[in-house]
Amino acid sequence: MKRAIAAAAALAVACPAAGGRRDPGGGDSIVTIRLVSAAFRDGEAIPRKHTCDGADVSPPLAWENLPAGTKGIALVCDDPDAPAGTWVHWVAWDIPPEAEGLPEGVPPAGALPGGGRQGVNDFGKTGYGGPCPPSGTHRYYFRVYALDAVLGLSGKVTKERLLQAMQGRVLAEGRLMGTYRR
Repeated sequence: MKRAIAAAAALAVACPAAGGRRDPGGGDSIVTIRLVSAAFRDGEAIPRKHTCDGADVSPPLAWENLPAGTKGIALVCDDPDAPAGTWVHWVAWDIPPEAEGLPEGVPPAGALPGGGRQGVNDFGKTGYGGPCPPSGTHRYYFRVYALDAVLGLSGKVTKERLLQAMQGRVLAEGRLMGTYRR
């Protein structure tokens, strides 16, 4: 997994918007998670295979640099360029901290292989729903969050419900952005 991360020259690393922790080394930098995909680099086009025009399978994701005290990982993928407002493509949480990422083609089920849960996307389905813009080029942000707790959410979990449960629990965040054009 480390080779996959090192091989990705363009890493998408974002500072947590709120609740981030300072670098334990005493510096002023925010602790961030390095998030990459073997399918595309930050700012590049997401391959058709991972969209509604292809097989619509989730891309492989790999992360590193989780801070000490991470008890669970959450994931959100959304499109801020959708005509009706931000469109949610993927919601997951309670991914074990020992996980180094998610494989390509995560099954569309409530439970994730290896632990964790998936929620409902804006297509009304559980799991990943790939890019499917009506026209033009859209941006798709994959964000991972290191949390200081296992959330234990059940039932119909949307992005809004997940973000609400994450309030005050985010230790670090990582971001990867891909584009898709129709």
